[in-house]
Amino acid sequence: MGGVQDALPVVIVVVVAVAAVVAVVTLLSGRGAYDRIGRGDLTFDREAPAPERDPFRDDEIRQLLEARNARRAAKGREPVDVDAELTALTRPAADDSLRAEVRALVEARNARLVARGRPPLYVDAEVERRLSELDG
Repeated sequence: MGGVQDALPVVIVVVVAVAAVVAVVTLLSGRGAYDRIGRGDLTFDREAPAPERDPFRDDEIRQLLEARNARRAAKGREPVDVDAELTALTRPAADDSLRAEVRALVEARNARLVARGRPPLYVDAEVERRLSELDG
């Protein structure tokens, strides 16, 4: 029985050494794996492709607006312009980078106005006004 007890420390050392080698190999081969945790096709960590234009979308929105106008007329209220509403609803929204660029423009204009001794503009209101001008 002395042979098994003599071999036990050797087995433990060999198992620990093999585990250490496997751990080092796994660590080196898995570089960047931590950065990929939680990323995949369903996450928002990359730029989304531009959405395709649905050919039936505008028709469905128009139908909804016409139905709303019919309800307004039934209540005796003034109907709204369907084409103007459709244009407003289908117009692309300003993205964050455009909004930041317009804000920087307004802040630079404010700096020039203050340097001339004139009152500054309200930044948020001016940004919204300029974005609405861009929308047409």
